[in-house]
Amino acid sequence: MSNDILVRRAESNDADAIAQFNIAMAWETEQKRLDPPTITRGVRAVMENAEYGFYLVATCNDEIAGSLLVTFEWSDWRCGLFWWIQSLYVRPEFRRRGVLKTLHEFLAVEAARQGHVCGIRLYVERSNAIAQSAYAALGMQKTGYEIYETLL
Repeated sequence: MSNDILVRRAESNDADAIAQFNIAMAWETEQKRLDPPTITRGVRAVMENAEYGFYLVATCNDEIAGSLLVTFEWSDWRCGLFWWIQSLYVRPEFRRRGVLKTLHEFLAVEAARQGHVCGIRLYVERSNAIAQSAYAALGMQKTGYEIYETLL
């Protein structure tokens, strides 16, 4: 059995799998239950509106092994876009097989090719030491920023 990992932009027929990944990730990392119809509409909205972002999927043996969402933040300080990694999930049976690394490398190459992307960022739960270790292994660095929000 081949362990080749391929990365591609997600297509509309990937939406249900990505929605299921988001549900699993929210429960696994925060014990939050997401509403399946809402998350499915949210995933499809990204796929129908390029200004919201885009999804990447990693496949192994023709199975979707993982996915991530990229959203955009304009930086006037840098006159460029930050690409934010969100909704990152790798199926448990594919973890520690290079899926995250392959997704990140693909994204970094694509960001550099675009020419107007000034960085790649993500946020992580403070208590998720496993994820933080994985991101550090990719060469990502912890920033000095805290996140505040107002939910509407």
